[in-house]
Amino acid sequence: MLLELRDVNSFYGNTPILRNISFDLDEGQCLAVLGRNGVGKTTLMRTIMGLTTRMTGSLSIAGKDASRMPTYLRSQAGFGYIPQGRGILGKFTVRENIQLGTFARHDRKTSIPPMCLELFPYLAENLAKRAGLLSGGQQQQLAIARALATDPKVLLLDEPTEGIQPNIVQEIERTLHRLNKEVGLTLILTEQHIKVARELADKFIIMDTGRVVAQGPIAELSNDLIEQHLTL
Repeated sequence: MLLELRDVNSFYGNTPILRNISFDLDEGQCLAVLGRNGVGKTTLMRTIMGLTTRMTGSLSIAGKDASRMPTYLRSQAGFGYIPQGRGILGKFTVRENIQLGTFARHDRKTSIPPMCLELFPYLAENLAKRAGLLSGGQQQQLAIARALATDPKVLLLDEPTEGIQPNIVQEIERTLHRLNKEVGLTLILTEQHIKVARELADKFIIMDTGRVVAQGPIAELSNDLIEQHLTL
């Protein structure tokens, strides 16, 4: 088991945001985290990365208890995180943004991994361009490339297709499918596009008011569940 959460509660200050979250994920799987806005999806991602005030319950990575593991050790354990909003440094160049990811590598290599540029030809052709001049979709590609530069085993993506033009959504979807199915990278993504979730994920969880209200293989993501928990 690569990741296992059991009865996890997560807090910002003294306020509980997540309640009794339990699920597991095997290496090489893709998990879609679904739910309406404000139900705790981003907090779940931040909890996995150790970025909330505190948590209770059990969180293990590859069988090792990581409940009190600081964020940098979770990163070194192979968890790469692409936050909602992407976190791109606009005054830095494309090259500099990607190289920031290399600081978390075990081998201490600072060169850009070839796969980062192979996956995103536009970035390869514009390494000297300031990142703030890129479109939203290009910045999302850059955020993925930067996370890949950490040499992750697991990639957490918070709303990777939010606010992106349809042609770039398709390109990002193809890239994530390749990373998961061909390269074997484990993925966890929060997603509003049900079509994207169904095409990428092996399994799903649906969240509502800080709790998991449904989960299972992606084939069990029925229209009834979508109507009940995801339709506005």
